[in-house]
Amino acid sequence: MNESSGPLAGVNVLDLTRILAGPSCTQLLGDLGASILKIENPATKGDDTRTWGPPFVQSTDDRATDISSYFAAANRNKRSVAVDFTTRSGQETIRRLARQADILVENYRPGGLIKYGLNYDSLAIEFPHLIYCSISGFGQTGPNCGKPGYDLLAQGFGGIMSLTGEPDGPPMKVGVGIADVMCGMYACVGILAALRHREQTGEGQMIDLALVDTQVAWLVNEGVNYLTSRKVPKRLGNAHPNITPYEIFETCDGHVIVAVGNDNQFRRFCNAIECPELADEPRYATNPNRLANRDTLIPIIQSVLKTKTKGAVITILEAADISVGPVLPLDEVFASSQVEERKMKIEMTSKDADIHLIGNPLKFSKTPITYRFPPPRFGADTDRILGSDQPFSEDSSKGGVKHNM
Repeated sequence: MNESSGPLAGVNVLDLTRILAGPSCTQLLGDLGASILKIENPATKGDDTRTWGPPFVQSTDDRATDISSYFAAANRNKRSVAVDFTTRSGQETIRRLARQADILVENYRPGGLIKYGLNYDSLAIEFPHLIYCSISGFGQTGPNCGKPGYDLLAQGFGGIMSLTGEPDGPPMKVGVGIADVMCGMYACVGILAALRHREQTGEGQMIDLALVDTQVAWLVNEGVNYLTSRKVPKRLGNAHPNITPYEIFETCDGHVIVAVGNDNQFRRFCNAIECPELADEPRYATNPNRLANRDTLIPIIQSVLKTKTKGAVITILEAADISVGPVLPLDEVFASSQVEERKMKIEMTSKDADIHLIGNPLKFSKTPITYRFPPPRFGADTDRILGSDQPFSEDSSKGGVKHNM
């Protein structure tokens, strides 16, 4: 399947991003049907993450490609065009492509594209229809706007690391680049809103998005807990700051997650583990009281669950309609029937490589997600794209690419 039938079919995106925040945004737009041209620098042989391995995707003759798994994770449904926009001819190429683009996404430091005439103010004069999304570490304004920004720095500066980890341990980052990914999702939402505005007015606009801003935005309840109480939250490990019991418990043969969301659920939970007296105990009868007496309640629950098997705990709590589940390693995640049924594991095949990827979670009843192009080799589409008077058209790339789900 090469031709887009998604909700963004016909939308053209000029992608000047690399690493993760920008590429995850443009991949999502591509999954939704937009045509994405990924501009890559010949001097660096493309996106930095092409070399962020191992592991690397292997070709069918068992040679390593220039596609790391990291790169593959955020760059399907794109075509790679090698352009050096530090040169006058490269700048003219970008402007020619921008003439037919609806959206331009870049993630250079604020002011970094001015000298090439590729900043928003320069391009908006010639292309007032253009939606220009700029992603940076700290945004276009503020005392830190000129500083570089990576996911780890954003997690630290934006507070999530101070909330993550065991109470007596060091601050801890999330296991994946979640600040980058969330920034990419905010960018996609902003772009879709800007498209709606342009439909109504014909006007393009600039979207200024910062990794740190988006990280602060998704502090959600813990951020507002602080703003309400002015008490700095402490790390709770796997416990929840506002409800309990809601954490991981050890059984005699593994761990389970137990999530009790209200007082009625707590009573059912206590009955299920054969401790009904806990629900009648005033110290534990209501969620505020359970939070205040967490230090005595949790050890009681731990002592009970540690005598049972993981399977037994899951069985009795599911029968009581309590949220419970295992902690799965990735091999079990991707082997699960749930992931299989929901098509969250896909395979895309190009001329010389089979690439295993994570599927898109959006399920549309009318305009389904399409997987049209596997993560591209560096510059693979340069000649075809730049030699066409319709560079965003996907028709010219039909054939040679298929996907299996």
